[in-house]
Amino acid sequence: MKIIDITQEVFSCRVFPGDSQPKFERALSIERDKLNLTNISMCVHNGTHIDAPNHFVAGGKAVHELDLERFYGKCAVVEKGDIISALNNCHERIIIKGDCEISEETARLIADSNVKLIGVENQSVANIESPMSVHVILLEKEIALLEGLDLSGVNAGEYVLAAFPLKLEGSDGSPVRAVLIDS
Repeated sequence: MKIIDITQEVFSCRVFPGDSQPKFERALSIERDKLNLTNISMCVHNGTHIDAPNHFVAGGKAVHELDLERFYGKCAVVEKGDIISALNNCHERIIIKGDCEISEETARLIADSNVKLIGVENQSVANIESPMSVHVILLEKEIALLEGLDLSGVNAGEYVLAAFPLKLEGSDGSPVRAVLIDS
């Protein structure tokens, strides 16, 4: 079994245009205080993260209300041109390699399928200039959106995904530690 970390490092991660970069502050140090204690400040949509439905859907579920089963199980890692093939092969979790922006048309196909999770390397599954419509189409169907992945060391294929959000009550997103398991 091989575990492949597909998470961006938090403090050097890519951020959505306009979001602040995560910050690290050492509140206590071993040298001065006999222990290290760190404070962090970040947007829940920095780096590798999930979007909850309430990010774009009024009355949608928050992170703490999501079914965790969506974030663990068999998945297909595909090149961006192979999304339809993955949909036709009944994959419930699809991760797309490369620079990929899901169109409204593709979002509707995904929404009409049995997909539980879509993952991308970009900081958004949709075009950064107009992300709302694609997010709404997918999040209204409670399809988990896993964004900001690092797939640089991953080949297309079948894996097991584990990418659980933090339990942040009421939040519209959450950082995750995402891994692929290759057995």
